[in-house]
Amino acid sequence: CQVIVHDVNELTEKLFPIVEAMQKHFSAGSGTYYSDSIFFLSVAMHRVMPKEITRIIQVDLDLKYKTNIRDLFDEFDNFPEGAVIGIAREMQPVYRHTFWQYRRENPQTKVGEPPPDGLPGFNSGVLLLNLEAMRQSKLYNQLLEPTMVQKLTEKYHFKGHLGDQDFFTMVGMEHPELFHVLDCTWNRQLCTWWRDHGYSDVFDQYFQCEGEVRIYHGNCNTPIPED
Repeated sequence: CQVIVHDVNELTEKLFPIVEAMQKHFSAGSGTYYSDSIFFLSVAMHRVMPKEITRIIQVDLDLKYKTNIRDLFDEFDNFPEGAVIGIAREMQPVYRHTFWQYRRENPQTKVGEPPPDGLPGFNSGVLLLNLEAMRQSKLYNQLLEPTMVQKLTEKYHFKGHLGDQDFFTMVGMEHPELFHVLDCTWNRQLCTWWRDHGYSDVFDQYFQCEGEVRIYHGNCNTPIPED
């Protein structure tokens, strides 16, 4: 087992010029903080990791594993052609809220609608990054360009605060073919904040998850069930 430790400052230095343009659209703070760049690491991981690293699983700390993480690597084999990232859907109506203006202007849209037919957005707590595919995808790398980020944020009237997750969600509305959608059991989010903040009527349509949970995600400091 080989463990390689990466210096955060070094990584941030490489990341900042790549993700600076998107930070003002997807960061909690106002403006672009240099240190915020690290919240966009996954977006440009293929640019900062050595070429010999071809696949990475990136996970949040607030997770509890009910199965061997090795099984998650098998999901890379299920990526359809053209997909570069494996990610589960967001399980709260957060993006129903964020895309309110676009939804109002496009009443028939699937943007922000719940599964199985809607596009509820993504949650970046569990990420499968096919770095090789990310490097080779002309489309994905075009989407990192400041002009493209600007164009999409204007089209969707998008202003977020969740870093990489917001970027993947917005890109997924436009180019779902870049993503392999993981089953909810690989990222069973437990946060219910939006149930009590105006969306109790539709909340369960987003929150339900059938099947045996493989990874619990205690987001927004939600306690994870004991065994």
